[in-house]
This record gives sequence, C-alpha cells and structure tokens, in this order.
Amino acid sequence: MLDREKVITALEQKRVNFQAFSTAQQSQRRTLEEALQHLFQQDADSILAHLAAGNELWPGARPTAEFDRSLKLRLPFDRHWTNHREARDWALHILLDRPVLAVDGSQIMPSKDFFPPVGAVQIGWFINEHRQGGGYVKNVEFTILAPDELADTDTGDSAESGFPNPNVNCVRFVRECAKIGELMADYAHRPVQERPLCYFDGSFVISFVGQMHPRHAQPYLRAVQALLENSERYQVPLVGFVDNSFSHDIIRLIETLLAGTETVNISDAGLLARLLPDWGDRSPFFECARKDALNQAGRAPFYRDVIFAYLRLTGDRPPARVEMPRWLLEAGRADEIIDLVRAECIVGANGYPYVIETADAVAVISQEDRQRFYALFQRWGEDKGLQITQARKALSKQGRR
Repeated sequence: MLDREKVITALEQKRVNFQAFSTAQQSQRRTLEEALQHLFQQDADSILAHLAAGNELWPGARPTAEFDRSLKLRLPFDRHWTNHREARDWALHILLDRPVLAVDGSQIMPSKDFFPPVGAVQIGWFINEHRQGGGYVKNVEFTILAPDELADTDTGDSAESGFPNPNVNCVRFVRECAKIGELMADYAHRPVQERPLCYFDGSFVISFVGQMHPRHAQPYLRAVQALLENSERYQVPLVGFVDNSFSHDIIRLIETLLAGTETVNISDAGLLARLLPDWGDRSPFFECARKDALNQAGRAPFYRDVIFAYLRLTGDRPPARVEMPRWLLEAGRADEIIDLVRAECIVGANGYPYVIETADAVAVISQEDRQRFYALFQRWGEDKGLQITQARKALSKQGRR
C-alpha cells in the first residue's frame, strides 16, 4: 500500500528536476517557433526539392499535395454546432449506411505460477452497418498457446522461465491484422460506398519491432505489409488510430530542413496542439519517412505507403494521429475518411472512435477472466490426466485477496 506522505516527500526531492525539464521544454518551443516560420514560407515542391538535393531519403516526413492547401499546417473543419445534439445529428448522417469495423485483442501471458506453461489470445471484432433498422456483429476467437508454441528457441529462454513471452504478443498482433484482412475480403464484392472503414487501433509504423530479434520481428512486418496490401487490393478503406502519439516525424522534417537546428524533445502532437485550435481541425497528410532501425536495414519499405495527419478531437488533449494507406489520398478520399473518423468520435466518448471502444470491450480479458481461465485449465488437465501445478505463493495470494 502506498504511504501518501512518503510519496509527497519523494516528489519534493525531485522538484528541481521537474522544474528543469519544464524550463528546457519552454526553450525548445521557442527554437521550434523560429523553425516553423521557415517551414510556413515553403510549398511542398520546394521542400521535396530541398530533400532531394540533400539526398535525404528518410527525413521523418515528406509533404503531400495537401501541404499547399493548409495554412500554417491547419486545414480547418467547416462545421460548427451550438450543442452536442446537433453534432450527433451530423455524425449519424455521415455514418448512415456506411459500415465501420474494428478489431482488437487481449492476451493471457504464461505465468510462472502454473506448470506446464500456457498462454492465450482472444481477438474480438465489432462491425456496425449503421443501417436505420440496426445491424451489427460482435464476435471473438480464442486461441490457446501450448508450451511448444511459447518456447523462445533463439534466446534459449523456455516458456516457464518467468520472463515476458514475446510469442504471445506477436500472435495477438498478427491475428488482429489477419482478422481485419479476412473481414475486408468478406466485403470486397460490395459497391465501394458499402465497404467498411476498417480501424486498426495503433500505428502501421512499427518502429518498436526494430529492437526485436529478427525471428520475432518478421511476423509483425509481414502482418502490416499484408494489411496495407489487402486494403488496396480490396479497395476497402483502412485507418490506424493513435489517440496519444509521441511520434516526432514532422519535427524531424523541420530539423532536416534547417540543418543545425537544436534537436527538440517535443512530439508532433505537441507541436500541432496550438496550430489546430478548433474541434475537427486537422493537419495536411504527410508521407511517413521515419528513419529507424527497420528502414535503415531495408526491412520496412511499406512505410512509404503510409500517410498520416493529426486531428483535433478534444479540447483538453493533443490531437490524435490518423494514418491511412497512400492509395486513399491518391483516390481523392482523404476528406471523406476523415469525416467518418470525426463522426465515429462524436458517437464515441472523449474523442475516441466508438467502434474501437466497442471492439476493445468485446476482446478484453479481465483479471477475473484470467483467474477463471486458469481454473478451467486446471480442471481440464485433471480430466485429461495431466499434472498441472500451481505455486504455493500464488495460492497464498489468492487466500489473502
């Protein structure tokens, strides 16, 4: 249990550190302000020419034609309402007869308290047809990971070692992407306007994979590439939604254009927070050109097929990052898709797409679910004549709680 007084005392001991961080942030913002003025004076062609002249293949971001439509990185939203009901009426009109779907996952990691080890992944999906008479689908698939599927043969860690198991997260990620692809295929025969907007809860730009062992990284890379390819193959729109992004792609572009500029520790969302003042405002789309361990090794060519923008969806938080496959911009559908995202966030709570919230609720595995799972695992093992043991410490904790 936390001791309140000890926490306050410990915070006070680090007060100077927090103040120094805040002062440094203010200084970096002033540096960034000067750099932004230079950016605002350029058009997309001049920026691209500058990057080409310097042979900058991965400058963080590259402007699309939308850059020239924006004023100081802002494309304002032209709708204004006097109350939430008006906003909701607009949202329902935009969404009428426009299917949306989202897929999410949850997992049970192998526990060192149980032997033999077992893991599980649950994938849930929600499809809302937005028909006047209703019509939606909620469903889940549940996958068990047996001991041989949990062993990490590259590092020598066995599944019962107690270390976080990378295979479970990988299976979850790959199955989420694959399920979206399967659902896209189901709708591919429909007219274009009846194909759903598919939401991926996260980014297609998976820099974190660059820190993984190649065997663990490859399934992630294949999954994202296949997801983007399926979107274009089936002509089904796809959005990656990042509610709280810490990406620095636009910041890196600015630093690249102004060589010698002090590196700033501010995210793109932090930069754009004051440039997108009103609800629904968005930035122009940029092509992702992030320089990370993956593309430096030539392992993520699909980054160039990803475009991103920032969208103001709440008044009290930075704008969200919205990613799409490039083909949607080239097909002239970017504004249409962004309106669908705006509408879903009005229907949802706190500026978050309702369809993603619902998919998360369908897929989630609670702590009670985990306890129930292990109880079922033990009973199933007993029925099958398998010896399943639970650590005494875990039993003791259950008794105390």
